[in-house]
Amino acid sequence: MDAAIANWLDAIAQEKLDKEDVERSLRYAKDLEQGLAKIRTFAQGVSIFGSARLSEKGKWCKKAEELGYKLAQNGHAVVTGGGPSIMQAANKGAYEAGGRSIGLNIELAHEQHINPYVTDSIEFHYFFARKVMLTMASKVYVFFPGGFGTMDEFSEILILMQEGKMPKMPMFLFGKSFWKPLDRFFADKMQRGLKTINPEDRKIYKITDDVDEIVAAANKIGHPSIHNNLYNDKIRGI
Repeated sequence: MDAAIANWLDAIAQEKLDKEDVERSLRYAKDLEQGLAKIRTFAQGVSIFGSARLSEKGKWCKKAEELGYKLAQNGHAVVTGGGPSIMQAANKGAYEAGGRSIGLNIELAHEQHINPYVTDSIEFHYFFARKVMLTMASKVYVFFPGGFGTMDEFSEILILMQEGKMPKMPMFLFGKSFWKPLDRFFADKMQRGLKTINPEDRKIYKITDDVDEIVAAANKIGHPSIHNNLYNDKIRGI
């Protein structure tokens, strides 16, 4: 790491990087620095992902709120992207249970203001830095129904675990009616069809409709400190 920093500084000194590249690199570093500073203030929690567009009165948001509440009751920080819908519901549950409710927000042109149930927040400029922190901040990952953003977050963590770039930790896909068709696609087209994945790859995640199962998984791990967390000596990909 020291050599990489030295090479970067040397490139700047020799004007091998133009001003825009230097400024961009510093913005990357700023996003990562503030993210690490924040997540080191709490024990690893549970990251909850999902759509920003679903009705807050719908069943998925109600389940996300229930999950956030029960996790907080058991002493687990709830970590979301800080936006509306699924994220707000999970933060609301944690907030109303008196727990730590973390929102890692992203700057967008027309949407995504931090929701009112967040007790600790950070605003990121870059999606990649936000995803790094949503991953490092937690010991359990829960994916509610969502769109391309949720699929991106799911795919990245799945690949990191598949390739051994991070330890395999509990990953839940919440909502059988939503996720089962995707799992069948993986099985039919990728595993048995083209053979581009192995049967073990589909065991990295578990599809569930049971909030209590997720809480039990978090309780089993306990409350590892972010200073002595599950990634130490194991994390290579993020």
